[in-house]
Amino acid sequence: MKPIIKQVALVISTFNWPSALELVLGSVVRQTKMPDEILVADDGSYDATRQVVEYYQLVHRLPIKHVWQPDKGFRKSLIINKAIRQTSCDYIIQIDGDMILHRSFIADHLRAARRDCFVQGSRVLMDASLTKQLIQTGFVPLHPWSQGIRNRINAIHLPLLAFLFGKKTSSNQNIKACNLAFWRADYVLVNGYNNEFSGWGWEDVEFATRLLQAGCKKKRLKMAGVAYHLHHASSSREHLQDNEILFIETTKNPHWVCPNGYYQAS
Repeated sequence: MKPIIKQVALVISTFNWPSALELVLGSVVRQTKMPDEILVADDGSYDATRQVVEYYQLVHRLPIKHVWQPDKGFRKSLIINKAIRQTSCDYIIQIDGDMILHRSFIADHLRAARRDCFVQGSRVLMDASLTKQLIQTGFVPLHPWSQGIRNRINAIHLPLLAFLFGKKTSSNQNIKACNLAFWRADYVLVNGYNNEFSGWGWEDVEFATRLLQAGCKKKRLKMAGVAYHLHHASSSREHLQDNEILFIETTKNPHWVCPNGYYQAS
C-alpha cells in the first residue's frame, strides 16, 4: 500500500558554488510537484550563497531555509543534521547543490516512497563543456541525447517502467547521497548522519548501513527521479582512510544509533 506523505522537504547541501545552486533552485521552480519546504544545508559558504537563497525566497516565493555553519573543513554530515533539525516534514529528499532536477523529480520520488524503505536515485553525469554552458547561459534543456552526457541511460524518464527496477534489497552498495530519499522518522531512529565524519567519503554509505541495520530496505529508483550532476573537480581524499575506518566500525559492531549525530548537532 502506498503510504501517505503529509509533507516533503528537499534538503540541498552546498559549499561555495552559488552559480550551481542557482541552477538547482531554478530546476526546483519548474517542478510539477513542489516540495513543502527547501533546506539549503550550507557548509560555510561565502555571502554569495545566502544572496542566491534570498533571491529565490523573495522573487520566486520558494519556502527556503538557509542553514549555515562556519567553514571548518568538509563537515557535510553535521550540516545535514542541522538542516533536518529545522524541519518537521515527514519525508526527506536529499540532493547535492550541483544536481539539476528533471521537472518530475519530486513527484517521481513521492510515487516511489514506501514505508520502511529508503530510496536510492541515480544521477546523470555531465562533462566540463556542458557544465560550463549551463553556468554561462543559466539554462539549457537537458535530455538523454544532450551533448556532454556520459551515462545516457540514467537520463531516460519512463516512470511507468520504474517498477521494473524497484526491487527492495539489504545492500549498501552504490549509495550516493546526491539523490537519496528517506522517512524523517527512520532518520531520527538511527540518529541521522554521523558527525564524526570529516572530509569527503563514506558518510552516506555508513548512514545507509545503519538504516539497513535498523530494518529498512533499500529501493532503487531508475527511469524516474532523474537528476543531472554538474562536472567539478574531485574533492580532497585527505580524510578518506579515517572515514573508511569509521564505516568499518559500524559494519563490525551493528548498532544502528550513532553516538554523535542528529540529536547532538547544534
